[in-house]
Parts: sequence; structure tokens; C-alpha cells
Amino acid sequence: MIQLEYLLEFLREDAPFDDVTSEAVIPAGMVAKAVVVAKQDGIIAGVEESRALFEYFGIDVRVRRKDGEEVKSGEVVLELEGDARSILLVERTALNIIGRMSGIATEVRRLVKRVHKINPRVRVAGTRKSLLRRLDKKAILIGGGEPHRFSLSDSILIKDNHLALVPLEEAIKRAKAFSAYKIVEVEVERVEDAIKAAELGVDVIMLDNMKPEDIERTVDILKAKGLRNKVKIEVSGGITPENIEEYAGLDVDIISLGYLTHSVKNFDVSLEVIKELPEKENSMKTDGL
Repeated sequence: MIQLEYLLEFLREDAPFDDVTSEAVIPAGMVAKAVVVAKQDGIIAGVEESRALFEYFGIDVRVRRKDGEEVKSGEVVLELEGDARSILLVERTALNIIGRMSGIATEVRRLVKRVHKINPRVRVAGTRKSLLRRLDKKAILIGGGEPHRFSLSDSILIKDNHLALVPLEEAIKRAKAFSAYKIVEVEVERVEDAIKAAELGVDVIMLDNMKPEDIERTVDILKAKGLRNKVKIEVSGGITPENIEEYAGLDVDIISLGYLTHSVKNFDVSLEVIKELPEKENSMKTDGL
């Protein structure tokens, strides 16, 4: 699970000086029951993170649907019982987390299924086009995709702006000499550059913004030169849900799409208070909030 302190930062942003509406309206010590309900079909994600937030404030949580499970509209994901003010304090942050992560996981699962019908060995990956990276990367994994690099520190990826400053061959030689433990990937847009990169021994070649026919030609040349099995082929740029199957039919290893995180559509989920209970001692923890 993602670190609790990271999740609490979202809550601190939403309630820097507590939830004044609930404090004004809801009597202290009131206890309530509530449920988190899916409002559409899809893959649920963010359950563990939301559970951790509710439990931090003393709410009893019963998980009805786990991360990665398929849910139908109207199904209960979480059952909650505890201090009413605390439930309402956490409500929006928890729903935002579940909504975003489930939206990503649902779309990833959909695309992975479509791709695997054509080529079961091709992986669908995200990119670094995201600010909520910890949540987004986990959601991609839950959906059955590949998160790609988590950060600039993970592996070496030589992109066009690097090559604008250092020639391709020199950049690859420098990268390979830099570390024996880091994967070296290079992004290219021309067939001849892809062949050169393979000849220089990179681990992964990203064919960026290439048309399917150019990708096919590149792979055919690599095969003819005995290089195809020595390098992974990633395709990226201009790939959408509408054309992803064109790329899945090619002899490639990875299809990466920034779309998975920069154009995510939130999953519809809501929290509904269902019952007021007799007052009992408030176990809410308010440290630092």
C-alpha cells in the first residue's frame, strides 16, 4: 500500500483547518454508518488507500470489493461505521482516490484485453505523464498494465532532446559506460537510427511517432540482421484506444500510452450515509490535521 503520510497530505490540503461544515452541523460524538458504492461497471482500485485513511480516523471499515476486482454499478465497495464527522472529513479525499485509480485501472484492463486478443505477449504501459505518480502507477499495475519508469532515476532513456545535444552513437556509448546495472533505452523516429541503436547494443528501442508500416519495416530489417531477439521494441506516440490494435498486430514488445494517465476519466463512485447510531465515545484521531 502507498504510504499513509503521502495520503494524508491530500486530506490536509482538503481540510487545512478541519471541516467547518461538519463541526457546525453534526453534533460531537454522533456515530453513523455509510457505504461507498460503485456507480458504474469497471475495475475497482484505491480501496486499500481509502481504507487506511478511514481507519486512521478511527472508522471501522469492512472491505466488500478488493483492489483489482470487477464491480457492477450499485455494488458496495466499503462499509463504514464510526464518528460521523470523521466519515465526512475523509469522504471526498477517499472518493477522489478511488475514482481516479479505478478510472485508470478500468481503462488499462480494457486495452490490455483488446491487445492480448491479437498478441498475448505485448505489454501495455503507461508513461511519466502524471503528477499523482504513486497512485497512477499502482492503478496501472492493478489494471494489468506495465507502469514503465517510475522516475528519472530508474533507468536510462535517451530522448530527442538528449540527442539534440549529443549525437546518437556518442550518447549510447556514454550511457552504456555509465552503469552496468541500468537498462539503456533510446527513443528514435527514423528507421536508420533504430538499426544503429540495436547495433550499438541498447536494451530497448522506443519507436516514437512511427507509422505502423515504418515499424514493420524496422522490425524486418532487425530480423534480417539478426538483431531482433537482442533488443526489446517499444512503440509510443500517437497511439490511442482507436488505433491501438494496429500496433498490437506488429512484432513489438511494449505499447506505451500517456493517455492512460493524462486523459483518465474518473470512475463514478459515491459515499452514502445510511444510518445514524446512538452516540458513543468519539475515537477520532486528529494528529496534525
